[in-house]
Amino acid sequence: MGTHPSAGDPRGGARVDARRRTSVAAVGSNGSPTRRGDPTMAKKLGWRAAGVGMLALAWALVGGLARADVVPGDKITDQNLDKAKDLLSPGMEWCVKHGWPITIVESKRVDTPKAYKEATEKYAGQVKLAADGLSLQNYVAGLPFPNPDPKDPQFAHKVMWNYDYHFLTTDDVDLRNFDADTGAIADHGPLTVERHFLLDHFRRLFWNGRLYVDPKPEKPNPNGYRAQQGLYPILEPFDLKGVGALGNRYVDAAKQDDSWLYLPSLRRVRRLSTAQRSDALFGQDTDVDSYYGYSGHIAWMDFKYLGEKDIIGVVHGQSYPVKWNEKVDWAFDEGWEKRHVYVIEGISKLPQYAYSKRVLLIDKETWVIPYSDIYDRSGELWKIWINDMAFKKKAFEGANVIEYEDEMGFVPAIVMVDMQLEHATKASLPSQRFPGEQGWYFNQGEKAGITDDWFTVAALVNAGH
Repeated sequence: MGTHPSAGDPRGGARVDARRRTSVAAVGSNGSPTRRGDPTMAKKLGWRAAGVGMLALAWALVGGLARADVVPGDKITDQNLDKAKDLLSPGMEWCVKHGWPITIVESKRVDTPKAYKEATEKYAGQVKLAADGLSLQNYVAGLPFPNPDPKDPQFAHKVMWNYDYHFLTTDDVDLRNFDADTGAIADHGPLTVERHFLLDHFRRLFWNGRLYVDPKPEKPNPNGYRAQQGLYPILEPFDLKGVGALGNRYVDAAKQDDSWLYLPSLRRVRRLSTAQRSDALFGQDTDVDSYYGYSGHIAWMDFKYLGEKDIIGVVHGQSYPVKWNEKVDWAFDEGWEKRHVYVIEGISKLPQYAYSKRVLLIDKETWVIPYSDIYDRSGELWKIWINDMAFKKKAFEGANVIEYEDEMGFVPAIVMVDMQLEHATKASLPSQRFPGEQGWYFNQGEKAGITDDWFTVAALVNAGH
């Protein structure tokens, strides 16, 4: 979840913007900003704004006529990259050139959950998009726009609203016992761990569009929430123990998110500005707005439809917990399948936002993002967010493992790579340190500890003590 301003809102708080081209801000346990990296390292790529912009557009327009193609059983490396070049974004291509191995598997369908499909059939016909594209009218539940027309001037925004209300999470989600490593990555080699993080919970509670947990389709909502989110507490490293974050998002696009960061060492709760939601904190590479591929508000960016095309991505991952490659251990070993996506470019409206734009690849069947490229303020390719996804009914076979009626979108791992600094953060969701941990709990409500009280500053502070 990001903080959403009204359209064109330049608010974001004071910051040093110059470092954004190549270095990632961190906040130490004492709350003071630190820096990582040398600005001159950006020259490694040498891609200027105009050139990269045209490259992204040209890549997006390469669709069914692309020469590159793959079949199940193919193994893609830097040695035969041309075979899959048109099926990878510039960011993912960089990863393969630096050692990320890809194995092609057969593409499979993802079945839409029954309740979500029924809600779409019942309510989609009444949904309208505001003239500015920043809010939905008459939305109740399900997919807002099941048949968007690429010729529609509002097409890009309709795709984004479908992404925002996809069936990956509808009522609530609880991710437990997960960890992450961050550090420099070697060309065709491992990640040198600089910091290891262990976290207790990541939770989201949705107030509208609900399908499974009463009350539905909307909780009594005097505050006008769309969703609440919490990531707390951090359990390791010791100097960050108890740190956590909390946020509220509103249905009204004119309202900014409420965002807080608790720093126990200072006994202080910091309120975060809109632009700070794009910061990468504590020496690692991820920012809250990049979660899931994009977690900022739709009002935050100007969106443009670049085209649709085939890519390869991980949608039916087999390993749970994640299996990391033995040699290039910042890459997960999984089967990659061909997927058809809409390519949406998002240009930030905020002058102090960390990134100039994001190129989002939105799967036409699931409305999720297999991976997304992120560009710095100079228009140079900076980062990529990569999802390891597994749509299935159970996390794994075993006693006492929840079996859902429909396929759920498990995410066994994510990776965020900073190409300019040759640095990465990889997260195991759940951690391999907890055998038998299901990790993801979907639409369980109070059974999974999802209560209104958990999403309060008081609970955040109490958990950090």
